[in-house]
Amino acid sequence: MPLLTAEVEDPVEDGYRPVVMETDRGPVAARYYPAADARLAVLWIGGVGGGFDTPARGLYPRLAADLAARGVASLRVRFREAGDMEDCVYDVLCGLSFLGREGIHHVALVGHSFGAAVAIQAAASNRGAVCTVIGLASQGYGTDPVRDLACPILLVHGEADEILSPACSLHIHRLAREPKKLVLMPGSSHCLDETAEAVCREVKEWLDRTLIDP
Repeated sequence: MPLLTAEVEDPVEDGYRPVVMETDRGPVAARYYPAADARLAVLWIGGVGGGFDTPARGLYPRLAADLAARGVASLRVRFREAGDMEDCVYDVLCGLSFLGREGIHHVALVGHSFGAAVAIQAAASNRGAVCTVIGLASQGYGTDPVRDLACPILLVHGEADEILSPACSLHIHRLAREPKKLVLMPGSSHCLDETAEAVCREVKEWLDRTLIDP
């Protein structure tokens, strides 16, 4: 297991507990949104910038709060070495290990842009815990392991994405097994801000079907 120890601090005003996961590759910072008696969780993954960024006008903290009220925990991971695929996948696997120690063994991975490729590779490396994957405005590079995923996958991409063409998500969708779904958002850019409400609905409905009430 990559995770050695984890220190969880007191909650802050935004409803999360800062976490520092000590690993054999260095500390991984995270934000943990606990839920009472949680047995399910969503692990939210940002883009290549490596911070606690979120697409679709604050989608990650917004849904983390909503899910916590429904008994589903959330974890947001900050990459140690942003842009390094192997290390970023490792950080997400550490997050899965942390959730496992919290008694949570059924997890959805949600990643934006570069983070969507990280989510796919992490799911391919830990098939036991990952129930579903959601890729938002995904890049194409590093996503070929989607061929090996047995879990459902949702792909959402803006048709006006100025950074990564929708062709990236189309490629992933062609490779993925069923069940799978591709949603293209007209007029939406890479961050999906223009269609934030529609993205939120798609993600919530997918989590309901594949994680919460499969």
